[in-house]
Parts: sequence; C-alpha cells; structure tokens
Amino acid sequence: MSLPVSQQGVGEAPPAPDAHRSLLQRVRDTVRAYVGLTKTRIIEQLLVVTVPAMFLAARGVPSVWLIAATLFGGAMAAASAHALNCVVDADIDAVMKRTSRRPLAKGQVPPRNALVFGLVLGVLSAVWLWFTTNWLAAVLSVAAIAFYVLVYTLLLKRRTSQNIVWGGAAGCMPVVIGWAAVTGSVEWPALVMFGVIFFWTPPHFWALAMRYREDYANAGVPMLPVVAPPAQVSRRILVYSWVMAAWSLLLVPATSWIYAAVAVLGGAWFVIQAHRLHRGVLAGVETRPMRLFHLSNMYLCGLFAAIAVDAAVGLPTLWS
Repeated sequence: MSLPVSQQGVGEAPPAPDAHRSLLQRVRDTVRAYVGLTKTRIIEQLLVVTVPAMFLAARGVPSVWLIAATLFGGAMAAASAHALNCVVDADIDAVMKRTSRRPLAKGQVPPRNALVFGLVLGVLSAVWLWFTTNWLAAVLSVAAIAFYVLVYTLLLKRRTSQNIVWGGAAGCMPVVIGWAAVTGSVEWPALVMFGVIFFWTPPHFWALAMRYREDYANAGVPMLPVVAPPAQVSRRILVYSWVMAAWSLLLVPATSWIYAAVAVLGGAWFVIQAHRLHRGVLAGVETRPMRLFHLSNMYLCGLFAAIAVDAAVGLPTLWS
C-alpha cells in the first residue's frame, strides 16, 4: 500500500528551483565582486602598452606563447596591486560617488579576504613570470606592485598634490616588464616608453580629477584640482602635454617613419587639445575636461599601436 503523495519523502524533497537560482546568483555576485577589486578596465589599458613594447623589443612579432604568458602574469600583477589599493582606500571609495560602487565600499567583500586575495595574486604573478619568462620580468612586477601600494597609495595619495605624478610611475612598468620578458634586460627604448606614459599620466588623471574635484575634496584627497586654482591645473596639464609629445620623439631613432608620423601628428593633436582646455579655463567658460581624459586614452592607444605596427612591418629604423 503506497502512502499519499503528500507523505512521501517528507523532509527529502529536492531543493526548489528558486533555491538553485539563489545559490547561483550568490556565486555570480561573489565572483563579480572579486573581479571588481581588480579594476579590469585599467588592466586592459596596461596590457595595451605591454604588447607593443614586446614587439619593439623583438623587432618583430614575439612568440604567441611568450606574449600570452607575459600578459597573463602582468594582468595578475596589476590585479594584485588594484585589489590591495582597494583595501587601503576603502574609506575613500565609500565617500566618493565615482568609486562608491566598488566591492569593499559596498561591503561585498570582507577586507581581510580582499587583502589575502591581493597578496595571493601578487605571489602567483611573480612565480608565473619567473618560470614562463625570466627572473627580471618577475622582479619588476613585484616592484611595480610594491610601488603602487606602498609609495603611491600609502605614502603619496593622501599627503601631496604630486601624488599622481610620482605614483603614476607604477603604471609605466608594464612596458619595461614586456621588454624584459623578451630580452632579459632593460634598454633605452623601454625607458623612453616608460617616460611617455610617465608624462602622459598627469594630463590624463588631472583632467579626470577636474571633473570629480568635489569627490576628491570630500574624501580629503589633495589631488591638484582640489588644492590649486583651475588655471594652474590646466597650465600644468599643458606643460606635461608638451613634454610628453616631445619625449615621444626620442623613440624615433629606434623606429621607422610609421611611428615618427604618428608621434608627430598625434602629439601635435594632443597638445592642441590641451591648449583648448587651458584657453577655456582662462576665459572662464565652461570646459569639458573629460573630453581630454578620453582623448588621452585614444592618443596612448594610437601611439603604442604605431609602435607595434612599426616593429611588425620591419622597415629600417631611422637610426640605421
């Protein structure tokens, strides 16, 4: 005699579909939160400059495996630095509207877990690069993480308006790491590319900080637009833009006319945009600093794309 359906397997019913969906959603949310700690958009930009540096170091196209290994290790190193930065800056991120949706600011990840996550990524990136590329690339990746977290985030960011100038050096390291991965050394073209990104960073970031000045002021972060008049900020943006454009020409002897043409035209275009912003500030009219911010991304991508194409095509360098 069978029991009524209502009495069969009491307490043993399979989980409801909603329970499965809830569990999957929690897993997705957790994964999304940890990925959010890594600031993937910034990682993409860092990797964009790594590959052209590798092309130039090889004077052609390096092995696909070497490129993939370097990018994977570099992505882990950048993710480590960003996660650790989120741990240190959780209080700032919670105050600023631009960053209030970051995982730690929203309480989606416990700070201790985020700290362990960042440290583990850093160790894995160094080990990976050591065994897949060479020891120099691995050491440089550790140095970049340490500089970003200890020098920029902990020492400079909350203490000086020059924070992004010197702290931005960490963001220049991918080109040096890429070069080292190919050659096992650091040569002058790698240092020139480092300098291009170094001088590019202040105009890029100060334009962003002009737009979010109140955010930084509320968080107590002394970004230049918070502590200096707009005219002084736009003037410094202009100066760094000129220096960046001029510095980019130092790479011409190691390239051909392809890079030279892009460097000259792109640099002139960027300087013109910086002049336009400065004139608008001096005239007291409404300016659009985010326009320069977005254009700076286009400029950097275009310049480094030219480096990659130049090396891949293999034309004689202007030095020869």
